[in-house]
Amino acid sequence: MTERRGSGSWKRHLFWRFLFLLLWNKAEAQTRYSVPEELNVGSVVGNIAKDLGLKISELYDRKLRIASESGKQYFSVDLGKGEMVVHERIDRERLCGQNANCLLPVQVIIEDPLQLHRIEVEIQDINDNYPHFLSADRSLKIAESTVPGMRFPLESAQDPDVGSNSLKSYTLSKDECFSLKVKDLGDGRKIPELVLEKALDREKKAVHQLLLTALDGGNPVRSGTTQINITVLDNNDNNPTFDKTVYKVNIPENSIKGTTVVKVVATDLDEGPNGEVEYSFGEHTAEAVRSLFYIDSKTGDFILNGELDYETTSTYNIEVSAKDKGMPEMEGHCTVQIDVLDVNDNSPQIVLTSKPSPVREDAPSGTVVALISARDVDSGANGKVTLQTQPNVPFILKPTFSNDYSLVTNGVLDREIFPEYKVEVTAFDSGSPSLSSKKTIPVQILDVNDNPPHFTDRAYKVYVKENNNPGSIICSVSASDLDVGENAKLSYSIIDSKAQDVPLSSYVYINSDNGSIYTMHSFDYEKMKVFQIQVQVKDHGSPSQSSNATVHVFILDQNDNAPAVIYPSAVMGSASHQRMPRSAKAGHLVTKVTAVDADSGHNAWISYRLAEAADASLFSVNLHTGEVRTKRSVSEQDDSSQRLLIEIKDNGEPVQSTTVTVDVLIEDGFHEPVSDYRKKSAEVSKKSGKITLYLIISLASVSLLCLMTFFILLVKCARGSRGSSSCCIRRSESGYKNPNRNLQIQLNTDGPIKYVEVLGGDMMSQSQSFGSYLSPMSEFSDFTLVKPSSTTDFTDTLNVLDASLPDSTWKFESQQVSREVQFKFFFVTFALWRAHAACALKSKLQNFYIPWLKNPNQGLPSATCPRIWAWTFGAWFTGSCALFRNLTPNIST
Repeated sequence: MTERRGSGSWKRHLFWRFLFLLLWNKAEAQTRYSVPEELNVGSVVGNIAKDLGLKISELYDRKLRIASESGKQYFSVDLGKGEMVVHERIDRERLCGQNANCLLPVQVIIEDPLQLHRIEVEIQDINDNYPHFLSADRSLKIAESTVPGMRFPLESAQDPDVGSNSLKSYTLSKDECFSLKVKDLGDGRKIPELVLEKALDREKKAVHQLLLTALDGGNPVRSGTTQINITVLDNNDNNPTFDKTVYKVNIPENSIKGTTVVKVVATDLDEGPNGEVEYSFGEHTAEAVRSLFYIDSKTGDFILNGELDYETTSTYNIEVSAKDKGMPEMEGHCTVQIDVLDVNDNSPQIVLTSKPSPVREDAPSGTVVALISARDVDSGANGKVTLQTQPNVPFILKPTFSNDYSLVTNGVLDREIFPEYKVEVTAFDSGSPSLSSKKTIPVQILDVNDNPPHFTDRAYKVYVKENNNPGSIICSVSASDLDVGENAKLSYSIIDSKAQDVPLSSYVYINSDNGSIYTMHSFDYEKMKVFQIQVQVKDHGSPSQSSNATVHVFILDQNDNAPAVIYPSAVMGSASHQRMPRSAKAGHLVTKVTAVDADSGHNAWISYRLAEAADASLFSVNLHTGEVRTKRSVSEQDDSSQRLLIEIKDNGEPVQSTTVTVDVLIEDGFHEPVSDYRKKSAEVSKKSGKITLYLIISLASVSLLCLMTFFILLVKCARGSRGSSSCCIRRSESGYKNPNRNLQIQLNTDGPIKYVEVLGGDMMSQSQSFGSYLSPMSEFSDFTLVKPSSTTDFTDTLNVLDASLPDSTWKFESQQVSREVQFKFFFVTFALWRAHAACALKSKLQNFYIPWLKNPNQGLPSATCPRIWAWTFGAWFTGSCALFRNLTPNIST
């Protein structure tokens, strides 16, 4: 029975060993999870069912379980969800100590069929530990004879956390005799040292109490403190002194336990117990170092007491203290630096010997940018390094010495395209397999003034109202420069030019900093309507770059001019005197008031209104033409003297207006004064009769000539109408044609004012109407042109009027001029010349004949009569011939 049991047990043992080997053969690829330490029990680590490709139902059926290699069951499986969860609190510091990488291996065993999966769980550090000192307080004894500047190493705080959560800095409470210096050992450890700043005086202060605080780099920051009690002593003023401040030694990482690493030696000049020295680790030495190395307190031998690992720590900087036995106790310090030798498992390092210098964009090829050296902590071929840069950058590496290179330019640079280059340098060692590393070197490109400034627009249009306030801003021009710094700092100025022969600088000025243009004085639209400003912008580079822009300034009209009266003329006095017969009927033209406005557009539209009248029921004023007509027939009861006050307003805002006074004299027998003059002239002298006869003959001759011209034209047109549908007058050479000139010529001979109006048809606006006024009261002009009420210049008015009168450049087509219109045109032309002759005759009588009758003694010049006759006849003959020649080019002159 017993043997059977033993035999069965042996067989079962062989069976489990076979399954274990089979399980290892079927192990699949590793799975890694990463979790922070101190997770609560039950926290999910990962979905193990999904990651292993299993269904949740298979977990229970195939008896999945977790086995830990560490001996503790930190994880378990939730078979209902297929998740691996935390089974026991995890303390990273207890598991991995100061190792940055903490991996916890976990085995997942599936029994049916048997499978093994290996899972690694990375435990991440959290800032769950405070920096702490080994002792809550420390006592120091310092002789009062200690020289200022002496340093006393203090206990280094310990923080089990790693990385950014580890110990970062120290602070010391304020004391006038002491300060704190932190010594960086180069391996990430920071050693606090107490520095004596001022000589001690035991009689003044025998004990100094300081608080040393250690801070870590976590968030939130954690800290720990220790109390330092310093007792000031009087004796033993010589410290033990080491023969070397730093002992450096190299030791392979495979050195065996018990190997003597180095021997430190310290001497004390004092005698007796004050000169006896004992060696020990500095109080700030970490526990890990104390467990790895041992120092003989008598001999100073440094002995390896553990196993070295280069990947964990490559260099050890250990503080060694030598204390004597005097009273007070004195001590000296040295550092033992132990470098662990390694194999080729380190990548090369790239070191910038000098910071990269900024390079001008016009720098020539070969300009040195930076000095670079390559390092590899390995030795021999494993430490031989080669550098190279990435392609497609205008930089290359040029070797200078062993493992030293200079980064130089190798192409054209343009800061506006690439203001900064990121040059990637790659280092390769010669080990097998080769290892490499990369470093990015930023190279800044300095600007050169190689770009001129550019305006936002090459031309600006600005509209300014006239009568603006001086100093007001017109506009702002803006320019930009692709360069930077002083090369992009811009100044604006106005290129000196003239507007209406006046320097432009007297009109405007510009702010050189922001390009704002301001007026120097108020503008007047009637004097200047538009001008141009040439603005120049320059940068502050050397040499300077510039560009120009044009600002077109348009002055906008404001209603700042009141209408000006042209007729009646101001030379006649404050009031115009007009006569009319008492027999005048309703609609009789008394006079016509004409005014113009220097403004333009709507501001120049003029309207007339009868403001005041002695009898408002007798007269009316046309709103647009200014004609003064009778509203009814003049009766015997009407006063013979009527005064009219006519208001003339424009259409602007605000409205500008002016007034004119017209005195109307109502007379019986309006033409009798002329006959009285003739009777008196006949009675005075026979010569007056001759003069009158000469004038009548000349007038009759001219009138006869005009009638003959009119008759010939009628015959010509009548004959021409038989062969064609039009009476056409063509110009043989010119092809000029203007179908839009539909003219309306109106003759009015009512009253003492004789005038002819030439009006545009449907294709012409009111601004294209012109009037000829022939006043018997005028002694200065027999023919007056009235400026049209528009913005058209007076010269343009004359051109339009000249184009409206018949001349050799006109041809009338049958589509525009009918026979009736031709007859009306000829009749109006004849009436115009006839009215002109009457006015000329009356003017000459007033200027020559009537004055002579009043004073016969002064006599008339012998040439007066022939001159009067010759002037009248010559004028009418020339005008008639010109009219005849222009209208009938096919008839021989």
